Amino acid sequence: MTVNLTRIYTRLGDQGETHLGDMSRVSKLDPRVEAYGTVDELNAAVGVALLSPDVPPGFAQWLQRVQNDLLDVGADLSVPPRDGEKAGGEPDGPEPAASEREPAEPPTPERGRLRIDASYTEWLERACYEVNARLAPLRSFVIPGGTPAASQLHVCRTVCRRAERRALAVGDANPEVVRYLNRLSDLLFILSRAANAEASADAAREPLWEPGAHGASEQDG
Repeated sequence: MTVNLTRIYTRLGDQGETHLGDMSRVSKLDPRVEAYGTVDELNAAVGVALLSPDVPPGFAQWLQRVQNDLLDVGADLSVPPRDGEKAGGEPDGPEPAASEREPAEPPTPERGRLRIDASYTEWLERACYEVNARLAPLRSFVIPGGTPAASQLHVCRTVCRRAERRALAVGDANPEVVRYLNRLSDLLFILSRAANAEASADAAREPLWEPGAHGASEQDG
């Protein structure tokens, strides 16, 4: 698939509208624009996480792959399904008889629609299992913090959750996009825990919620 960017500003968005991937015009407040805009924000947050000096090298490779996949997610969200196309990118309704089909045309990159499929989420799930197997069981909810890498990965996780909610607001969005974002937030949570664990064997490096602990330190004093 060829991408050509020859001009950055066009003045076409000065009135509060923008082009979707199929060149239709919508408000910049459209749920679809909100969704892929939040995915873009998530991608930027992942880029900041990669700047943390304590990101384990293996995690950095995964996060770089995630960044490329997020552009695929944004591309999917930016293009509404065609007439007769299910939200997941498949034709809607029964397959027409051979005599009723139009002559087939060879697929070209220009005509293709980039759609997220199950393989994107399956890769995330394999990464989740691999890292989570090395972590101690959780004793409580995690308070975002610890190392710089872990803290920024928690920021990524929360932005990812918002991107998932924005994608759900797009009525005809590809369901695989929602599944991918849901599983990505899981991976970001697991990676944040692992970043703390790899930085120190001290359990205190993973701050945990203590229910009802408000004022306990003042009483102890």
